[in-house]
Amino acid sequence: MHHGPRPPGWWPKGEWGAPGCRPQKGIISYVLAQNRQRALAGALNAAIFNTWRRVCGQVLYVAPPLLAGYYGMTWAIERNRYLNSKEGRVEEGE
Repeated sequence: MHHGPRPPGWWPKGEWGAPGCRPQKGIISYVLAQNRQRALAGALNAAIFNTWRRVCGQVLYVAPPLLAGYYGMTWAIERNRYLNSKEGRVEEGE
């Protein structure tokens, strides 16, 4: 703690979290009353259209592999059923 006379231009320093700096000049701040704020204004509408836009942008990357996998799995299941049937066993020579 400084007990002597203070030098010109001296400004007190604060504790941690409150440095005690001089207020800056030329900074303008505007305040809006809490009852006038609309924090979620249009959020639901924007979410729906933004989701649709993203889905449309990604569908060509996701759909073809899914369709190929679905049709490949369907073919494999049907082929397995055929090969394990009487006709399939006769064809394969078992």
